[in-house]
Amino acid sequence: MSNDRYVSPLSERYASKEMQYIFSPDKKFRTWRRLWIALAETEKELGLNITDEQIEELKSHADDINYDVAKEREKVVRHDVMSHVYAYGVQCPKAKGIIHLGATSCYVGDNTDIIIMAEALKVVRKKLINVIAELVKFADAQKAQPTLAFTHFQPAQPTTVGKRATLWMQEFEMDLEDLEYVLGSLKLLGSKGTTGTQASFLELFDGDQEKIDRIDPMIAEKMGFKACYPVSGQTYSRKVDTRVLNVLAGIAASAHKFSNDIRLLQHLKEVEEPFEKTQIGSSAMAYKRNPMRSERIASLSRYVMIDALNPAVTSATQWFERTLDDSANKRLSVPEGFLAIDGILDLCLNVVDGLVVYPKVIEKHLMAELPFMATENIMMDAVKAGGDRQELHERIRELSMEAGKNVKEKGQDNNLLELIAADPAFNLSLEDLQKTMEPARYVGRAKEQVESYLKNVINPLLEKNRELLGMTAEINV
Repeated sequence: MSNDRYVSPLSERYASKEMQYIFSPDKKFRTWRRLWIALAETEKELGLNITDEQIEELKSHADDINYDVAKEREKVVRHDVMSHVYAYGVQCPKAKGIIHLGATSCYVGDNTDIIIMAEALKVVRKKLINVIAELVKFADAQKAQPTLAFTHFQPAQPTTVGKRATLWMQEFEMDLEDLEYVLGSLKLLGSKGTTGTQASFLELFDGDQEKIDRIDPMIAEKMGFKACYPVSGQTYSRKVDTRVLNVLAGIAASAHKFSNDIRLLQHLKEVEEPFEKTQIGSSAMAYKRNPMRSERIASLSRYVMIDALNPAVTSATQWFERTLDDSANKRLSVPEGFLAIDGILDLCLNVVDGLVVYPKVIEKHLMAELPFMATENIMMDAVKAGGDRQELHERIRELSMEAGKNVKEKGQDNNLLELIAADPAFNLSLEDLQKTMEPARYVGRAKEQVESYLKNVINPLLEKNRELLGMTAEINV
């Protein structure tokens, strides 16, 4: 690592080696050579004067790229694609004359971008599925643990810890649906020439329209794609990048919501993210256990959500068949979006895998609020004992206000049950009232909803993707 120049935190701190390699120069230039081989094979199969010997020569040097030659050549010609065409030709003297035949720079540049985004989306998909799988374990284990639910971050009707986890899970599941749609719809640019008209191939194949129609499908098949985009300018539509990064931004939004909830729960001391034995929470306050992983998820997620604006604006401002103001932006926005989401998902995997639940704290908070939430049941019991529903409703309202005032202004515990027991209108003893304080009575169908969601939606999804399960995340810092 060099200490005298800027180094991206995405590569040094957050993204995995697997994702970094996908966006590495080596991956890009190896893919260029695969594309040149596919083009030469296609042209040979369609009748151009290209020999098996030339194809084999190209294949023999597909991976041993002579970077030194390409770099020296680029200093002279100032063109990365032509520098690599030249370097490939140095290694393949017999095939030199047919490398890149009929193609433009976008043949290798844009097709490689699609191939790389497709591979990166597969890595994201794998990690997203594993995050969902870890949430399944957590939700199932905590499906019956009553906890205060919150609306407006104010105590509301109880839920369960596991039910809350299904809310996080469902958003990630929706992201997976979006990802699979976009991944399944990706197509190659193919080889369409400088303005997308295939004019150079019209010349190469002496106007044979049938052969020209076969070029793109043959290249797509050789590169592992179902098809090429049917029309294009010089480039594939930059709306493709917009769709891809919108998927990443959606995952980031889900991760951000999840991490915010964990941070709030950690403040309440109900749930904590993993905290290592030697980890320092604060340089000044030695007792602190800060939710630093969840905070990092939120931080990187905001970056990805904003980054998704880049390809949208780039797509909107392309002129006619091609303009080059996309290039510098794409070099930054697309790789960095993927590197950041890769780090986010690793963090999510790490956090979910190590979540710690504190049932006693959860119960303490729940019991402090439960008397208010039990008032409807208490009122019904009092009516059964002979009380007037309208009168009892007003008395409960008054007593609730008094109990709330005691809590807020006097710092006392919630004494609503004692106040109701002392009121003859209810004809209920404190013992009778305390029997209504069983938290499981107030969580509705939370446990059953967890079981149903896992059984009917998530478990089939995981079973379909079981070969991807079992990964662990390595967190660098």
